[in-house]
Amino acid sequence: MSEFEPDKASAKEDLFRFLSACFYEPAPEFAEEKLFDSIRLAASKVHPDLVEPARRLGEAFAAQDLQTLLVDYTRLFLGPIEALANPYGASWLNPPVATDDNPPPAVLELYSEGGFEVDPEFRELPDHVAVELEFLYLLTFHSNRAQAAGKADELAAIDQLRRRFLGEHLGAWISPFAAAIKEGAETAFYRELAEFTERLLQMESGSFDLYQSHSNSPGARMILN
Repeated sequence: MSEFEPDKASAKEDLFRFLSACFYEPAPEFAEEKLFDSIRLAASKVHPDLVEPARRLGEAFAAQDLQTLLVDYTRLFLGPIEALANPYGASWLNPPVATDDNPPPAVLELYSEGGFEVDPEFRELPDHVAVELEFLYLLTFHSNRAQAAGKADELAAIDQLRRRFLGEHLGAWISPFAAAIKEGAETAFYRELAEFTERLLQMESGSFDLYQSHSNSPGARMILN
């Protein structure tokens, strides 16, 4: 296992949380709370390859008026007839099961294993991209705390759940989802958001693959309240 770097670990938590917010309806708070400055700072601590995409993301948001972003958000994720980039994971997995009366049981099982619940008053399905990113943030938060405290058994259990979640859910559908956004978006902001999110999740999935290969080597060892 690589050496624990607290600043990098905390920054990765922040990136998942910040990106989750970006997939909700664009709002003045994005600028007022300097969301994209925070994304750029966190990206610089996680990996140098994320710095330039983070810069482009912030510039794309600043260059566009909020109403135009809202129109593009609606086209991409809501409709009016059919969303161009359906934000629900089950729509990209086989078989598709995302309906109001049939939430995806597999992702709910992982949420339950992680001890997390979606607020009953939350208006979206539990496999919305923003919710899955928030769940990944929470798993990363608890993984970092367990590693910092030297709780090896707890760390192993959390990271196993995080690997499953990335391998079977968010990491498995983010690429086709991102491709749909980039194809359908009329604003640079959503194209950059898709690119940045996909790149970060590919890095995260790759870090688990690297950890697994090292573990097999000789001598190596919302959710919303």
